[in-house]
Amino acid sequence: MNTSVTIAGVRFKNPVTTASGTFGSGMEYADFVDLSRLGAVTTKGVASRPWEGNSTPRVAETYGGMLNAIGLQNPGVDVFIERDLPFLKKYDTRIIVNVVGKTIEDYCEVVERLADCDVDMLEINISCPNVKEGGIAFGQSAASVEHITREIKKRARQPVIMKLSPNVTDISEMAKAAEAAGADALSLINTITGMKIDVARRSFVLANKTGGLSGPAIKPIAVRMVYQVANAVKLPIIGMGGIKDAEDALEFIMAGATMVAVGTANFFNPYATVEIIEGIEKYMADNGIDDINDLIACVK
Repeated sequence: MNTSVTIAGVRFKNPVTTASGTFGSGMEYADFVDLSRLGAVTTKGVASRPWEGNSTPRVAETYGGMLNAIGLQNPGVDVFIERDLPFLKKYDTRIIVNVVGKTIEDYCEVVERLADCDVDMLEINISCPNVKEGGIAFGQSAASVEHITREIKKRARQPVIMKLSPNVTDISEMAKAAEAAGADALSLINTITGMKIDVARRSFVLANKTGGLSGPAIKPIAVRMVYQVANAVKLPIIGMGGIKDAEDALEFIMAGATMVAVGTANFFNPYATVEIIEGIEKYMADNGIDDINDLIACVK
């Protein structure tokens, strides 16, 4: 039985990775999960220099999910290279580094720092606010998506995954822009902008007022967007958004995702990733499926 998939020439032993920002660099989960069982570990966002993140409170539980306004807090690329990367290299898993920035120059600086590092792919988070454009996210304009993708591809030595925001009118247009600029793969969806109000205090629950909604509540939207994009471009897709078990993961794969990323589920079940891998294997065995690739985009 073959569970391996290939994206941009990189072979993964199975189609399960972690969603950026929900797994750190794996250190917090190594006591619960054998990282070598995972197809890949996708790291928390890495910036050119340390980011403090937003003020607290910055996480809130919601029905069927959670809101977060962490603000991409991270210690910066130097600490990642010195501390996190050696830790990850101890395991037999692929490494996907999520890259964040506030300007195109920020992104390019991280990409160039990672060029000679032993990482397998770069995932570019274009849901970050573009400070030079008044805070509008890079991923909310097709022209901006194309421009940043093109600039990163000029500098990257690893294959580039563009992580798309769902907070747009037509995500297919953003996918086409990334494809036109030379992206090697896409990941979707990032969180959906949401808000929660404390009626007892008559105030916002999050200090930032709004946050990113993730978890099972957004899964039907994410599956729909993966299907849309899979039918609009030829790039391989890493699907994410509310995946908590193997059935959820298989929905994304059947909709057109080559891989899936597990996010919020890690917070309430630290064993989720391995349970999903085992669940996919069981589904294949029970249904006489010899190759996971036969399931990708099988629903038309």
